Amino acid sequence: MVTVTFAEKLARMPGYRAGVPAGHTPEQVAGGDVAQLASNESPFPPHSDVVEAIRRAAESTNRYPDPGATLLRRRIAERHETEPGRVAIGNGSCELLLAAAEALCEPGAEIVYAWPSFSMYPYLAAISGAREVRVPLAEGDVHDLEAMRAEVTAATQLLIVCNPNNPTGTHLPAARIAELCAALPAHVTVILDEAYVEFQVDDDPDATVDLLGEFPNLVLLRTFSKCHGLAGLRVGYALGSAGFRAAVDAVRQPFSVNSIAQAAAAEAVLHADDVERRVEQTIVERLFVEEGLRELGLKTAESQANFSWAALGDADEAEVVTGLAERKVLVRPGESLGGPGHIRVSYGTRAENERFLVALDELLG
Repeated sequence: MVTVTFAEKLARMPGYRAGVPAGHTPEQVAGGDVAQLASNESPFPPHSDVVEAIRRAAESTNRYPDPGATLLRRRIAERHETEPGRVAIGNGSCELLLAAAEALCEPGAEIVYAWPSFSMYPYLAAISGAREVRVPLAEGDVHDLEAMRAEVTAATQLLIVCNPNNPTGTHLPAARIAELCAALPAHVTVILDEAYVEFQVDDDPDATVDLLGEFPNLVLLRTFSKCHGLAGLRVGYALGSAGFRAAVDAVRQPFSVNSIAQAAAAEAVLHADDVERRVEQTIVERLFVEEGLRELGLKTAESQANFSWAALGDADEAEVVTGLAERKVLVRPGESLGGPGHIRVSYGTRAENERFLVALDELLG
């Protein structure tokens, strides 16, 4: 009897864990009275004009989507004062990360990133055959850029900086990113993963966009999943060189971003006022949750995102996460994110955040 064998790289992939407690399905969570604070989503629904764009697009789903995402790329280019040819669109920024690894890396190449950081990064070496180089975060749970630069060799193809960092929420100003890019050899593609950049208060969110003209090997990743409230539609984009866009497009399947997602994102780009409102509300809730965690005696990283990274001290992580789920509050355990002894909690509505703090207080005694 012949046994089916699978690629060795599957064993190198950690497996993604969604923010749903054991024994529950996503449908049960979505349909119940649950504070969903595990996945860094926006608690606020999309702008009403975006919802209307979704409705209109749904009427034409018998047709394939625009493979070039022409309207969306043009509006993103206008928003960032660049050319559409320098904008890549993906099924979430995750697809663009995976495509970058496939397009730029192969066995013998190296990928440098910090850890703990975004849980998708360990997949990149696995799918491409490259060697991963993990660099521990510095004191304060921030990227150690000097240590990362020291790991760069002639084989390094990708260096990834998640800024603000997921799961710690910490942020480095654009000036620090510019210093890093200036110190790196030109053969290294720097991916600046900015899924949460709108929530930070160190810089204008467009400060790093200005660096693209100075550093042709720099790529910015952004998403509509967070501050635009479109997590359910999965739309991300990259700003970089035309060569980078062509490379990632070459390795991906056609029609990777569906027509409804394209229409929603193309409308969402037009509503900067809505983004500002969401960010302001999120920062208010950030202050509320961070103060509440400190009052419970917990230490947190300095968040510049829409979530907190809290050290649990002597409390058992698994017991805390399970106990919160029993109280209908979902958070992400630190163990699965590279930081045992922590929890990551997204900011919800004020009522959800209050429920979280009350439940955590009960568990910590």
